[in-house]
Amino acid sequence: MTDAERRSRASEAFFGRRKGKPLRERQAQHLQTLLPALKVDLSTPAPAELSTLYDFSPARIRLEIGFGGGEHLIHRALETPDTAFIGVEPFVNSMAKLVGRVEETGARNIRLYDDDATELLDWLPAASLDQIDLLYPDPWPKRKHWKRRFVSRVNLDRFARVLKPGGLFCFASDIDTYVNWTLMHCGAHPAFEWTAENAADWLTPYAGWPGTRYEAKARREGRKSAYLTFRRL
Repeated sequence: MTDAERRSRASEAFFGRRKGKPLRERQAQHLQTLLPALKVDLSTPAPAELSTLYDFSPARIRLEIGFGGGEHLIHRALETPDTAFIGVEPFVNSMAKLVGRVEETGARNIRLYDDDATELLDWLPAASLDQIDLLYPDPWPKRKHWKRRFVSRVNLDRFARVLKPGGLFCFASDIDTYVNWTLMHCGAHPAFEWTAENAADWLTPYAGWPGTRYEAKARREGRKSAYLTFRRL
């Protein structure tokens, strides 16, 4: 994507740093040698069946947007080897870490994309995903930055297009304003329904939840998390 194209998508694209401290030699090597084999190639037409991106026939396909340190993604991939995963993360250091974990564990059910998630969402075939995970996304707490939050009408439209009927959108955050924002936006969207029946449903972590370093930090600082699940109608 050119700079001009990126600016044209400014209201829906990735905001934030793309690189932190210098990569170690082995991490840089992983990005050069291993990432190309795992990366989803958006320069080619999307396949009619996403399962062809993998060397096995997956029972389900999940997308995780902004996987951060990758703890959740690699945990789920190893926990459910019959499920295929696509992980999106523009932050170079996080991507290098995850690629290293894929090599260490031998996980063969992960594919990756290292740029703006909206590009991937627009490329994916309709009704191709069983689940989308958006876990602890940047909350952009200042009101003037709320338009940068990934949960928006336009992105929920994207989710609705690529999720199968009955597919799930799972959202976790420790920021009350973002939780309320997400409930409001999903509640107003005709394609989604909140699955919670009581408070325990959104206060209890998802089954098999491994936790993340960010979540542990939030708890140390006295913030509680919410785990929201929405179903594609």
